[in-house]
Amino acid sequence: MTQNTQACFTLPAIGFGTYKLRGAAGAAAVTEAIAAGYRLIDTAFSYENEGCVARGVARAVERGVAERQEIIVTSKVPGRHYGRDEAIAAVEESAARMSPIGAIDLYLIHWPNPAQNRYVETWDGLVRARERGLVRAIGVSNFLPEHLQRLEREVGVLPVVNQIESHPYFPNSEQVAYNAAHGILTEAWSPLGRGREVLADPVIEQIAHAHSVTPAQAILAWHVARGVHPIPKSATAERRTENLAAASVTLDAAEVEAITALGRPNGRLFDGDPRTHEEM
Repeated sequence: MTQNTQACFTLPAIGFGTYKLRGAAGAAAVTEAIAAGYRLIDTAFSYENEGCVARGVARAVERGVAERQEIIVTSKVPGRHYGRDEAIAAVEESAARMSPIGAIDLYLIHWPNPAQNRYVETWDGLVRARERGLVRAIGVSNFLPEHLQRLEREVGVLPVVNQIESHPYFPNSEQVAYNAAHGILTEAWSPLGRGREVLADPVIEQIAHAHSVTPAQAILAWHVARGVHPIPKSATAERRTENLAAASVTLDAAEVEAITALGRPNGRLFDGDPRTHEEM
């Protein structure tokens, strides 16, 4: 029987990305993000900042900004540590780096790396890490239906989360729909597209103007309306507050469709097709 624990695992509408945030400044940014209201914090083994993220979370808890159980901290195992035993060791290392916050809430496989062909045994390692209490929940990132089907067939455990590329020029709607149909929550990395072009798109500017919000807020509201949990990153307090406030912006169906229609055939941010991309 396939296992999926999503019934008891939920996510905040919008999360906080920490890529390139490091050291004391990174820890301070995490603490400030939690103080602003963020309860989903995203990092990865490869970001080399798990320690500062944990310090930032621990400081927020110590200051009474939030209870630890309210915060979901996510990390990810990189391709260089794929394999059942290797993945368990990577989780143990992440847990050591993040020891100030106790068990990691969510741990993902970063990419399927199909040529490497070790994501199934890696998934088995994450299942075992969860059973040992090193992590509360496990998921994947950048997985396609074929990868998810193989996990279900060979391990019998579905991820609770699939974090994927999704933004107006690459909505990734088919994958979003597949995840939802199989009880898998969708997170979006680089939800604003990593560039000024999408923020200046006339369609998005018009929708933003109609709601008296910024283009970035309109895009984040679009994600939320689609049932996707975006994880924007920002080093400035003002932008962090604006991003989080987008959760309260309600777009109508026509506006959601108009933004989705901006999708382009080659809209990915880089050559990151999970069928071929390898990331170590």
